[in-house]
Amino acid sequence: MVREQYTTSTQGTSLERPEHLYIYKIGIYGWRKRCLYLFVLLLLIILLVNFALTIWILKVMWFSSTGMGYLQVSSEGLRLEGESEFLFPLYAKEIHSRADSSLLLHSTQNVTVNARNSEGNVTGRLQVGPQLVEFDGQQFQINSIDGNMLFSAEENEVAVGTDKLRITGPGGALCEHSVETPLVNAEGFKQLSLESPTRTLSMDAPRGVRIKAQAGNITVLSETDINLHSSEGTLILDAETLRLPLLPLGAKGHSGNSQGLYEICVCPDGKLYLSEANVASTCHVNSRVCQ
Repeated sequence: MVREQYTTSTQGTSLERPEHLYIYKIGIYGWRKRCLYLFVLLLLIILLVNFALTIWILKVMWFSSTGMGYLQVSSEGLRLEGESEFLFPLYAKEIHSRADSSLLLHSTQNVTVNARNSEGNVTGRLQVGPQLVEFDGQQFQINSIDGNMLFSAEENEVAVGTDKLRITGPGGALCEHSVETPLVNAEGFKQLSLESPTRTLSMDAPRGVRIKAQAGNITVLSETDINLHSSEGTLILDAETLRLPLLPLGAKGHSGNSQGLYEICVCPDGKLYLSEANVASTCHVNSRVCQ
């Protein structure tokens, strides 16, 4: 821009017009102008590159109005399709799988599920490791679909709520302490065996113990003694045939009237022995067997 200088004169004065006029130029010229244009061009190129990268990222990540790729956002929550990897803790109120597939949690080390209270302290922990499944909590319980308790374990008690507990292993069940149950039953067409290899086997009940075999024999074997004791009642052996093949036999009598018949005698200590039958009892004759 060129600014012209003017001089004014008043009446009664005589001023001479200056011979030389000064001209000032306003603007950016020279190398400054070229640098400015280059900088604007560089900004424009960066803007176009960023815009192209943004379009490419949107296309690659499948951004849409409902979510990003396999992740869809709805009013009910988030829906994630396919496999996903979480590098940090995941906090969610509920996790569901698709209706036609199962939910899989996979880890190279272990999978840990924690339950916390309002203060942030862990009140329950389920940890699935490569060789051990561990649960930490006050009570562990498994329920059926209708809400009935099937299995419960706590510090002082383990309860099985199902109608039948089946042990399918060839070694059966090993109980280091006492077992309390209303019924012990073998599987169909299988034998039931109660064994104590190194100690005694004791069955106690306040109102009696019932042993029954529907289609088979009952065998009681012991290395030493077998005691059948009733504190306030009688011991009844009710059967079509009762056999005691190894009872000791008392001295044979000379009456000749036994005809191969014997009577069972009982010693004061409960020992049984045989004595030849006669018109009268012969137990007193053979009472020396009790000595």
